[in-house]
Amino acid sequence: MLELKSEFLCELAGELDDPQEIGATPHGLRMIVPVVGGTVKGPKLNGEALAFGADWVLMRPDGVGELDVRVTMRTDDGELIYAHYRGILKISPEVLVRVQNGEEVDPSQYYFRTTPVFETGSEKYSWLNEIICVGVGKIEPKKVRYRIYQIL
Repeated sequence: MLELKSEFLCELAGELDDPQEIGATPHGLRMIVPVVGGTVKGPKLNGEALAFGADWVLMRPDGVGELDVRVTMRTDDGELIYAHYRGILKISPEVLVRVQNGEEVDPSQYYFRTTPVFETGSEKYSWLNEIICVGVGKIEPKKVRYRIYQIL
């Protein structure tokens, strides 16, 4: 039988600016949430998230958020890595208000998953070009955290 196995790759903690609301579109409410910095920490990948990324969020009429994130990371040894991921955030309005008010909310109270894909020209990190990952997210006021796992 085939089984899905994973290995922890890193935690990406992003600092967020205020969302820019594009407004209601035929597909839902479109917002752009700028990433203004952050950290990357893990057993094989460490560095920072640079301040020119964003999440192009689409809040669908059914209350589900479709995530479309692009961010550039710089490793501790100076290599650049581009990350693009899509994902889903399903959170009730009540829980979202609690998060926005600064309350610590257990991530089990919402569904927040992503599928990061990496690109780099770095020889040292070229293995990132060849892997599949899944991230489990946690939202905080003005921050987001993803624990990213490599699928083996």
